[in-house]
Amino acid sequence: MAKIDHTNYSQAMTKIALFGTSADPPTAGHQAILKWLSDHYDQVAVWASDNPFKDHQTSLEHRLEMLRLLISEIDPPRDNIKVYEQLSHRRSLHSLEKAKEIWGEAADYSLVIGSDLVGQIRRWYRIEELFQQVKILIVPRPGYLIDDRDLEALHQLGGDYQIADLKVPGVSSTAYREEKDKTVVTQPIKDYIHQEKLYA
Repeated sequence: MAKIDHTNYSQAMTKIALFGTSADPPTAGHQAILKWLSDHYDQVAVWASDNPFKDHQTSLEHRLEMLRLLISEIDPPRDNIKVYEQLSHRRSLHSLEKAKEIWGEAADYSLVIGSDLVGQIRRWYRIEELFQQVKILIVPRPGYLIDDRDLEALHQLGGDYQIADLKVPGVSSTAYREEKDKTVVTQPIKDYIHQEKLYA
C-alpha cells in the first residue's frame, strides 16, 4: 500500500482530511481511522452524512452525537479532530464548499473514503468537479479489495488518489445492526445506544 507523501506540498499549506461517514453506528474501526488521520493531517473534519445509496436506521443527530463520543474517548486526546455539523450533506461537493468557508481556498483538501466506495464514487454528484478540488484518500477495509479497474476509472475522471497505509479492525456497522455484535462499538456508544433505545 502506498504511504502518504506530503513532501511535495508547501509547508505553509494546511492539510485537511474531510471524513464524512454514514456509519450507523460508528465503530472502533472508525476510531482507528480517526487516530491515523490525526497523525497525518493538520485538521480532521468529521461529520455524519446520509449516503444516497444506503438506507439509514438512525437520524443524523444521533449519528453526529455518537461521532462526538467516539472522538472524545480517543487516547491520548487529539486536538485536531472535530465534528463539523455544518458539513453534513448528501453531496460531498456541498460539504467541500462549506469546508472552504472555514479553511479557505488555499488549504490542501483530501476526501477520505473507504475501499468499499471506490467502485461507487465515480457515480457521485458532479464527481469530475469534485476531483478538481480534492485529493482522494482511500482507506482499505477488510473484505473490500481495491480493484485496479476502479482505480483506473478514477484516474480517467481526473481523480488524484492515494491509499492509506493503515490496517483497520475488521468490524462494521452492519455487524452491529444485523447481528447485534456489541464488540464492534466502544463502551460510550453502547451506553448511548441503550440510553436512546436505538437499533431495537
